[in-house]
Amino acid sequence: MFNRPRIGEILLELGATGPTEVEEALEQQKAKPARLGELLVEAGAVSEGIVARALAIQLDLEFAEQIDIETVDLDLLDRIPINYARSRRMLPLRRDMGVVWLAVADPLDTSGMDQVARVLRAEVEPIVVGAQVLNDTLNVAYDRHDRIKGTYGGIIDDEKKEEESEPGFDDVVDLLDAGGDDEAPVIQFVNTTFVRAVRDRASDIHIEPYENRVKVRFRIDGVLQEVTEVPTRFHSSIVARVKIMAGLNIAEKRLPQDGRIRIKLAGKNIDIRVATAPTAHGERVTMRLLDKSAVLLDLATIGMDPDMLEKVEDLIERPHGIILVTGPTGSGKTTTLYSCLSRINRPELNILTVEDPIEYQLEGISQVAVNPKINLTFASGLRSFLRHDPDVIMVGEIRDRETAEIAIQASLTGHLVFSTIHTNDAAGAFTRLIDMGVEPFLVASSLIANMAQRLVRRLCSECKKPFVPTETELRRLGVTQADVDAIGGHLYRPVGCDHCNELGYRGRAGIYELLPVSDDIRQLVMARTDAGRIKRLAVEEGMKTLRQFGAQRVLDGLTSIEEVLRVTQGEAVE
Repeated sequence: MFNRPRIGEILLELGATGPTEVEEALEQQKAKPARLGELLVEAGAVSEGIVARALAIQLDLEFAEQIDIETVDLDLLDRIPINYARSRRMLPLRRDMGVVWLAVADPLDTSGMDQVARVLRAEVEPIVVGAQVLNDTLNVAYDRHDRIKGTYGGIIDDEKKEEESEPGFDDVVDLLDAGGDDEAPVIQFVNTTFVRAVRDRASDIHIEPYENRVKVRFRIDGVLQEVTEVPTRFHSSIVARVKIMAGLNIAEKRLPQDGRIRIKLAGKNIDIRVATAPTAHGERVTMRLLDKSAVLLDLATIGMDPDMLEKVEDLIERPHGIILVTGPTGSGKTTTLYSCLSRINRPELNILTVEDPIEYQLEGISQVAVNPKINLTFASGLRSFLRHDPDVIMVGEIRDRETAEIAIQASLTGHLVFSTIHTNDAAGAFTRLIDMGVEPFLVASSLIANMAQRLVRRLCSECKKPFVPTETELRRLGVTQADVDAIGGHLYRPVGCDHCNELGYRGRAGIYELLPVSDDIRQLVMARTDAGRIKRLAVEEGMKTLRQFGAQRVLDGLTSIEEVLRVTQGEAVE
């Protein structure tokens, strides 16, 4: 009988791991019945993709690093439910001469392959792929299947059927009363919405009822995009399903409610904040998606230029003082603060945070989430933290005078404090604190820097197109023809392609305005000078404004003129 090589031997031969790691996994296997490859993946010694490759070699099967979604025969998905495909980690790809080629993450699951063969009435030939690759392809394939076949998550959106079976106002289906054919499509619709939102990198999901339709919109890269519409008769069932998942009262439809959903999609832990509100045509639902497994960005990768990065690194190493990050909701303030904390995080520092909510889990840092129901606010959490011998404190947001004064007292007694505040620019943070009732001399003596920021959409690298800007466009941006000539005489504009869903943009980058607090600026703050004058002095001292920073990003080919003008509206060109 043919003796197959062992997985450990194959991994060693591939150079994927070392003998010590394999020996340790073999020892673990004696106490914990599990496959050697799984134990090595759990220990972080190898990746799932390498183990899949080794399995393919061991079983003499074909291996694929990626799957071209265009080659997937969507007709094969008609008879394989998505839940079965996910649980078995299998995806039928194509039919060829009576044989169905089946992508599998576990080629040892022969019973699953046999069941697929029976359902499709064909012989199956496995192709081994990594689990993550399979999950990603599976989500995209079934989403495409639903759109092309005229469905979205199991809810048929067919105008003819809608006209034939238009319900009256008393016929709206409630999820608790629904059963059989009505219940499954609604559950599948909600699940598919979450899957598609994660796949499309959406930060928010909006479910909005209107007279004849319920619209679903995603906020992608800061801009709302309409995704689909469903018939009105499904509205109550969809809202009820979301409420049940979020632990909300499904009977209360007159008052706004807030809740939270925790799910796992394609190996990612997603925390979803849910808010409902009554409108003229029923309750609308807004959901904010927070990816708990997202990779935390370093200061060097969030978009700062080298000069600003050097200044920020100097500021965050100070022993005491307050550093404020300002900007509107969704401008990346929290990500910047986390990046600062990550940069200075080391064993000899005691770092504490109070947040609403905790968006990233930071190793070695104690994090507390605000909970107003038990009177755990930013102010009370911050006051408590001062008894825990902190070196560095991060407060999610300064919203009131009490929080501001405690933060200032903390900074004046030898602590470094990071926080955010809602103002349009860096200079506005001074006047905002004074307007809250904080004494100007306390503001002037405690703040060491304010940083305003915005997020601009990145031009899609696959389809951005060069063009020669007009004099008017250059004047609005605040650059000269000489600046453009120095980089080749052209800038770039969005076009749209399959890679970016025809948007012309994919991903976002930060633009910044850093205002270090000098002695001259402190004098203006203590004199209650307006923000405009403080900003002018800061520019004279070398501060680059948001518009100027954005203009440099346009010259770098990273974003477009329109995008910079959009996010810096109302700012005069200095």
